[in-house]
Amino acid sequence: MTLHSHLNLGAACAILVFAAAWTGCATPESMAAAAAPKAPQPDAVEELFALMQGSFDSKAQAERDSAFYAISLHMHQVWPERGHFLYVEQALASMQEKPYRQRIYQLKAEGDEVASYVYKLPADSLWIGKWREPASFKTLILNELDLLEGCEVRLTRLDADHFKGATGDQTCPSSLYGASYAQSEVEVTKGRVVSWDRGFDAEGNHIWGAEKGGYEFVKSN
Repeated sequence: MTLHSHLNLGAACAILVFAAAWTGCATPESMAAAAAPKAPQPDAVEELFALMQGSFDSKAQAERDSAFYAISLHMHQVWPERGHFLYVEQALASMQEKPYRQRIYQLKAEGDEVASYVYKLPADSLWIGKWREPASFKTLILNELDLLEGCEVRLTRLDADHFKGATGDQTCPSSLYGASYAQSEVEVTKGRVVSWDRGFDAEGNHIWGAEKGGYEFVKSN
């Protein structure tokens, strides 16, 4: 082999080390990296479930922008033996004894997404404030709940402690204030939930919900 050949081979190796295309040019560092075991990926459902639990409010957002109300959001685990279920209660901060939304959420892994299914409670007035007593829900049977078909939010894990998703396009029916369907966009990070719920008529006109953007709920407990 000539000197010229040696130089050509060295140049080729220098290029192929970066491209990792020729095993004959592998470096000790690249071989060690390839042999090292990969860190296990966190369970997305468990991670999101932990982030969503707690009491949140939008007071800070309401103080800096009068277009938003101060709202409380409570999400607490129920039925731990049955899976990933949360009792969810939302109310104006000044009227927490009269919540405007009470739901059960169920989180499930589906492919690369986490689906948050939404159930409506029967006789929901009986459950006001029961987020403080999650054991009370043992008397409630899942089959007694009304699954809101097409209203599940499908979230993707973007990074550690960071999920984002939405409902399907016009899949969630809603007749509130004359709307035809509802859409929800949700972003969850550590200590923070951003939720943008809106209703539209059949022509796509905005009927209800915040116009400027989602409500920003900061964890308080």
